[in-house]
Amino acid sequence: MKIAFISPYPPSQVTLNEYGYHLIRSFINKPEIESIYVLTNHLDDNSDYRKYAVDGIEIIPCWTFNGLFSSIEIARKLRDLQPDLVIMNLQFMTFGDGKVPAALGLLTPWFCRLIRIPSMVILHNITETVKLDTIGMAGNKWKEKFFLWIGKQLTRFILKADLVGLTISQYVDIIKEKYKANNVILLPHGNFELPERSYLPDELEEVDLMAFGKFGTYKKVEVLLDAVRLLEKRFPEKKFKATIAGTDNPNVKGYLNAVKAAYQDMSNVEFTGYVPEEMVESIFKQSSLVIFPYTTTTGSSGILHQAGSYARACILPKIDDLERIVEEEGYGGAYFEKENAQSLADAVAYLLNHPEERKKYENMNYSAAKGLPMNELAEWYLSHAKKLVSTTPNASIDAKEITPSIA
Repeated sequence: MKIAFISPYPPSQVTLNEYGYHLIRSFINKPEIESIYVLTNHLDDNSDYRKYAVDGIEIIPCWTFNGLFSSIEIARKLRDLQPDLVIMNLQFMTFGDGKVPAALGLLTPWFCRLIRIPSMVILHNITETVKLDTIGMAGNKWKEKFFLWIGKQLTRFILKADLVGLTISQYVDIIKEKYKANNVILLPHGNFELPERSYLPDELEEVDLMAFGKFGTYKKVEVLLDAVRLLEKRFPEKKFKATIAGTDNPNVKGYLNAVKAAYQDMSNVEFTGYVPEEMVESIFKQSSLVIFPYTTTTGSSGILHQAGSYARACILPKIDDLERIVEEEGYGGAYFEKENAQSLADAVAYLLNHPEERKKYENMNYSAAKGLPMNELAEWYLSHAKKLVSTTPNASIDAKEITPSIA
């Protein structure tokens, strides 16, 4: 079986690049697999992909982030490759942070149907549960209604895939009911490869509070930095550090620079910038607690799964969707009132004063991370893939017949 993945892939910095990296590598050496193609976005220098090249995977940059013709470029490449199956690793901003290119890229599942290549989508978020104003996608009510309407139409195009997997059971129920879709299933997020476990001492004299992600919309770090100031007064005998691991959200460029300027008096804050794949392990292992300074959530959290992989306790905001996800997937942590620095400081203080509770969450999260390894998730995909391939006729439409020529 030849499988083509459509996904960002390191060193691309497009969202879901790391998830794509771990998911795709889990298919290597499966006896059913003849070839694995990764159709990913162009970099300034595509030779940078060589750093992540491994035997068994062919990395093919063929579409442009924020390009208007990504779905067309992908369809043409698929027509050339003639894979038996396409697996798409998607969320609503995979193909661009501009609204038009992001939307046009999500026509890709429809193009796969037109060229009659079986396709599966793993969709990490749905517009029905996202507060668009909090993620920089709407500024007022009429815009929000318009974008929700657009999101509905794009969801219909995504549902043109033969099978759509959603990472949260609630999402499956919503999509099935709203769109009367019978090709939607629960496809769990899966867990990254477990590294050798590192243990923290019972008493933490140096406390590294780490937040990871793209910041500025629904992830804002001011609440963490304000909490650190409160904790320094509360625990003068301890040394605190805040690690902000990641970059600006594309919709709020310049956010972290503004934060640096506002908190320039704090010498115990590290802004790492983009964290390449090979540095992720050290960032998590250096941390004492993983902080989630979220105001809302957009689906199952990759950061939550990573925290579990590295056996770190979490400090989580009290957000209904996030609490449900955490409990469904077997994770745990101390909770705080979102955007409330005092509440966040209290949650951290509780785990510092009760190391047995912190260790309980470390063990709980590590156990949850062992629950569904990516390697087993790949078997799940393959069982569905075999059914799709056996029931779908071979492609017979030339991509050139359904797309305009591009100069």
